[in-house]
Amino acid sequence: MFKKKSLLLSSALFLGLAGCSTGEKTESGSSGGGGDQITVDIFQYKVEFKEQFEELATDYEEENPGVKINVQTLGGGNDYMAALKAKFASGEEPDIFNIYGAVDIEQYRDRLADLKDTKAAGQALEGTLSGVEQEGEVLGLPFNQEGYGLIYNKEIFEKAGVDPASIKSMEDLTKAVKTIDSKKEELKIDAAFALPAKEKWVTGNHAASAFLASDFKNDVLTAFEAKEVPFTNGDAFKEYLDLQNKYSVQPVVSLDYSQQVEELFSTGRVAMIQQGNWIYPTVEQMDPELAESGIGIMPIPLNDEMKMPVGVPNYWSVNKKADEQVQQAAADFLDWMYISDTGKEAVLTQFKFIPAYEGYDTEKISDPLSKEIYKYSEEGDTTAWVFPSYPIGWGENVLGANIQKYLVGEATWEETIKTAQDEWAKARN
Repeated sequence: MFKKKSLLLSSALFLGLAGCSTGEKTESGSSGGGGDQITVDIFQYKVEFKEQFEELATDYEEENPGVKINVQTLGGGNDYMAALKAKFASGEEPDIFNIYGAVDIEQYRDRLADLKDTKAAGQALEGTLSGVEQEGEVLGLPFNQEGYGLIYNKEIFEKAGVDPASIKSMEDLTKAVKTIDSKKEELKIDAAFALPAKEKWVTGNHAASAFLASDFKNDVLTAFEAKEVPFTNGDAFKEYLDLQNKYSVQPVVSLDYSQQVEELFSTGRVAMIQQGNWIYPTVEQMDPELAESGIGIMPIPLNDEMKMPVGVPNYWSVNKKADEQVQQAAADFLDWMYISDTGKEAVLTQFKFIPAYEGYDTEKISDPLSKEIYKYSEEGDTTAWVFPSYPIGWGENVLGANIQKYLVGEATWEETIKTAQDEWAKARN
């Protein structure tokens, strides 16, 4: 995934994009000539870097006094995609917004400008554009690369006598969890895990993807085109969920992301959680020492394999219904953010991103979680994120919701899988 993206790009300017205007975005009411200021409205979901992103936007405005960047962030426990739909329905369309990949292109195809001639698209790493390339067009620019797995507290593991490097299978993980659980009073922890099953994306999207990727040959487009989901590793998925549920803070269906990361893991009350490198800024705010040297990450075991799920979490898209000059200003800002020296420094050291573009000094990847994920990526020990290619709403509203029923005993595992398979086939047919 980290090989150079080979593209023969035209040097043409990012102009002439099709589509009518949603309204003038210049302060004087003209189309942006002379000394008028162009306003670019951004609606984005990533709460973890909200303040840092706003600061970078201010830096850009200082360098480009003719452009105003308005940033609105909605994420965390909120439904970003529902809010985005509402914005489009109300006519308050953002100029830059986020899509997850191929499944969102279906919904927003008439709003997605072609970004193939941007500098950022030309420097995107191999594989990072696969979810947004259609008919020779590039319909989004990758945020970054992220990975997720089991993030653990090194001190708790050490005190329990568990070596994380020895965990190479589900059997090994089970043994380690039982050891930690048997010593939880001595370790002064509440439980081995904190499973936030209230967050259906944690179970239905992320956890499930680790067990479904091989069904689709580890390819997002294969998953997008699949008419059915076989759940070849359904039993292994059940074993993984059962282990977490049995040794987690309860009740899991009431446990949310904030409680998991802030109240339980960052305070040392649990030994491990399923999350990704995006939690690092939160842990750092809660306990800088723990963040800097006290946490590690391991893959979710599957069939005695330890492969880290790595992918692009989101893409920046430009609204091709916006005024042409606003589209140009939007593309220029995205280029600057990922290609300029100022932007690259912020991406690495302020956003704490694993870059999805060439030309970065990866020695500056600044947190231990991202460093470990980058190492897995360099060595090729990764598996694809296929959840962005699920049918719309399937991961959370179907699979995640039925996993909740399973965890509280309202459905069998067989019923959970059957419902998920039926709804997938129904959506694709």
